[in-house]
Amino acid sequence: MYYIVYAFLWLLSLLPLRILYIISDGLYGLAFYVLKYRREVVMSNLLIAFPEKTEMERIAIAKKFYHNLIDMFLETIKLISVSDNFIAKRVSANWEVINDLYTTGKSVQLHLGHNFNWEWGNLVLTKKTAFKLLAVYMPITNKIFEKLFYKLRTRNGAIFLRATAMKDEFLPYRNTRYLLGLIADQNPGHPGNAWWFNFFGRPTPFLKGPAKGANVNDTIVVFAFIHKPRRGYYEAVFSLAEENPASLTEQELTKKFVLYLEDVIRQYPDMWLWSHRRWRHEWKEEYGPVLS
Repeated sequence: MYYIVYAFLWLLSLLPLRILYIISDGLYGLAFYVLKYRREVVMSNLLIAFPEKTEMERIAIAKKFYHNLIDMFLETIKLISVSDNFIAKRVSANWEVINDLYTTGKSVQLHLGHNFNWEWGNLVLTKKTAFKLLAVYMPITNKIFEKLFYKLRTRNGAIFLRATAMKDEFLPYRNTRYLLGLIADQNPGHPGNAWWFNFFGRPTPFLKGPAKGANVNDTIVVFAFIHKPRRGYYEAVFSLAEENPASLTEQELTKKFVLYLEDVIRQYPDMWLWSHRRWRHEWKEEYGPVLS
């Protein structure tokens, strides 16, 4: 079955981007108006984040989000057949922020949120840095797409570590020079084992792992986000968050990311993954204080 799916998607990937975007527009209408894919979750999240906006303004953000989501899926399929140069021409960034840190002799952690298109960004970053790129990810439940996406994500030499086995799979690289990419806005599986912060005015759990790893290993922390200047083109923006994370508590480092993430989402609201059930956990007193 995998090879049948792969063959179909390979043929699809041969279509020019402009044709894929026409298909994307059609799929957008199907997802938003007919199937209403996670529409209730998306609109609920937008209401939490932007209560000051009108319903029409939130719907406008939602529509752009669905366009971006489907664009990203088809852009990822496009990776099956295109060259690295094809993608490199469409992803720009201030790469010097990452590359200048290589001279420090230390490893780097890259913290970012679910901003489109992280799949293209990963492939280009692997070619742009002298660091060994490691990335933590959640395996896709569907085995066919898990195999396909793993192949695409690792084609330039990036090492993908399963979040469910992070400690064991990270060990061989612990003493190397690495750039560890972390989607740091993941929903914790256990809300009692998380730092709680006000995020868009709502108590929200954040993973302890990213800040803990940087703090213990004194790994330089860089924050990043991705935005879309125009369709088919992306710009990643890197900023040095903390050169000496051991000087901060885990809570302080996490707070810096929470504030950064909210600011980025407010600037580019349609670029974040609103279909992610980010506020599914309700805060309870037993979880500890909501930090500020």
